[in-house]
This record gives sequence, C-alpha cells and structure tokens, in this order.
Amino acid sequence: MVIMNYFRRITAVFILSVLCNLFLSGCSGIVERPAEKQDSNESRAYAERFSRTAATTLAPVYAPLAEQIVADFDLAGKDGIGIDLGGGPGSLIVELAKRTDSMQWMLADINPEFFSYASKSADSAGVGHRIGMIAADAKDLPFRDNYADIIVSRGSFPFWGDLNLAFSEIHRVLKPGGAAYIGRGLPRSLPVDTARLVRFGKDGKSGNSPQYDLDKTADTLETIMKELSITDYTIQRPAPPGSEGINYGIWLSFSKSGRN
Repeated sequence: MVIMNYFRRITAVFILSVLCNLFLSGCSGIVERPAEKQDSNESRAYAERFSRTAATTLAPVYAPLAEQIVADFDLAGKDGIGIDLGGGPGSLIVELAKRTDSMQWMLADINPEFFSYASKSADSAGVGHRIGMIAADAKDLPFRDNYADIIVSRGSFPFWGDLNLAFSEIHRVLKPGGAAYIGRGLPRSLPVDTARLVRFGKDGKSGNSPQYDLDKTADTLETIMKELSITDYTIQRPAPPGSEGINYGIWLSFSKSGRN
C-alpha cells in the first residue's frame, strides 16, 4: 500500500508538471516559489497554528461551503481548472475536489509551509492526484492569462495588501466566462447553532469571531469592482433566520465577460 501510494503521488506530480509547463510560468506538482521573502520559522509556526484551527474550530465550515460553491457555479460535472487562492492547509480545496470528479485544482498560497498539511489531507481523501500546489502572491499570480474556470478564496483577501492589484490579477487569470468567489466567513447554509459554535465556542467566547466592519468591507469591494470596470458582480452578506449577532461574513462573486 505504501509503495502504491508513492507511485500514485509520483504519477500525479508528473502529470501536474506537464500541465504546469503548458499553462504556468514555471511550476511543478509542488512548487516552493515564495513571492516575498518570509521568515521561515514564522511561516512554519503560522502554518502549524492555522492548520490546527482549520482542523478543529473551523472544520464544520469547509464541506458546506464547498457544496455551496459547486452548486452555485455548476461544477459537479464540469471539466476545467480551479484555483484556491490563499487556501492554506487545503481544507476547502480538498472538499471541492471531492465533489468535482473531472476538475483539476491548484492550491496557491504565499506560505509553502502549508503544503505538507494540504498534501496529506488530499492524499487521505483520495484526491491528491488532482490537486497541485504553488507558492504565489495574490498580487502577482504565476498563471497565464485566461487559465482558470473558477478562482475561490476563503478568509485570505484581508491579507493581500493591494486589493485592486490582487483582484486585477484574479480577473486576468480567469477564462472568459469564468467566475470568482472571494470572501471571508461562513457558508449561508451553515446551521445557526453550528455557526454560533464556530464563532463563539462552547463557552461562548473562545471561538473564531473576527471583528470587522461589514459595511466598510462591502464599500471597498464595490469600489474595486467599479475601478476595474467589472460589472457582473454581486456582494453577499449571508444572514439566515435566527443568526442575529452572528457574523456570517461577506462574499464577492464576479464573472469575466466573454466566451472561452
């Protein structure tokens, strides 16, 4: 079994290397191409901390979010390429790959210390052969123009710095007719009791409840879309019945005009 898993991983990396040579500006199955110099100890410590959070506090979020994305963008039976930008330990991209048998996925994160966690999760879920990994800065994506059918990101965009440049890069990389789903928070289908547990913990104060101004964030995202002349977009602020006092987050969805 160990030998079979090894050869399966080698085969997957070879195939992804071919795809990367065709479509990317230099990558392989797992590429350590840091866009900015980072302290390796800090990067490793952060990857360990967040991977632990993703596997515990945030664990209930990823499967329903993936189900929502697959349904909203009709990905279940689709061929194509998807990117999870700032996907960290791969919690979301693994769930997406499990639900999209014909799609290839790329995990792009500025911190390659996450990749060992993501690789292990992908292999455990049986989707490692369809997930590649590349270190990438959102402001300088190492993908050719018109590359991806969909780009998703959960919880990453507040750390991108120049959001105009990052969203411009996302738009560039999307195929004509492709779509992006970028945001932070929870899927709209997450039960309120589960959302409350994620946000506030069992004791009501030790969960994962970031504080930010939803109105200001919505204004910022709308301004960026207008400045980039992207007209086909929506900004969603989920608020299921009974969720008063629970921050479900904010999500931006937009499409690239034209036909592939």
